Amino acid sequence: MRIIGGALKGLRLNPPKTLPVRPTTDMAKEALFNILQNQIEFEGIKVLDLFSGTGNISMEFASRGAEKVVSVDRSIHCVHYLKDTARQHGLTNIQVFKEDVFKYLEHETEQFDLVFADPPYDLNRIPEIAVTVFNKKLLTEGGLLIVEHQSLQNLSNHAAFVEQRKYGNSSFSFFKAT
Repeated sequence: MRIIGGALKGLRLNPPKTLPVRPTTDMAKEALFNILQNQIEFEGIKVLDLFSGTGNISMEFASRGAEKVVSVDRSIHCVHYLKDTARQHGLTNIQVFKEDVFKYLEHETEQFDLVFADPPYDLNRIPEIAVTVFNKKLLTEGGLLIVEHQSLQNLSNHAAFVEQRKYGNSSFSFFKAT
């Protein structure tokens, strides 16, 4: 696992094998950021990373100049790893919270330019993520929600759905705020 762009490009991340995570593969992450770099300006954006796990995606956005990255995970081990790694590399733009994502979303009121969610693939509440993000108006106008999920799952029935990109067993579904 490595950072593929920005100030920390090339940095290898070596999280403990004991973390309860399924990190986004380097191939899928590289494809995602190739798509995003043609759609958004990373410098100065606000990002919400749900189910942040190792913080791989949070650190990628921070490395590329995001003004603020809020990372949420319920695993204390993931939270400690991300906080320690961010501190070690001077990523002061990352804020990490230990909380259940759905409980966190209940009280979040800040708007973000991009929300990324990488829930466990077996989570039966994945479709609720888009519903909650849009009902709570957590995206700025033109903001993006990206949900990583199994390729077999279809999230296209939400009104803000734009497209699904498949990378083997993993897919990214994109939703856009208008």
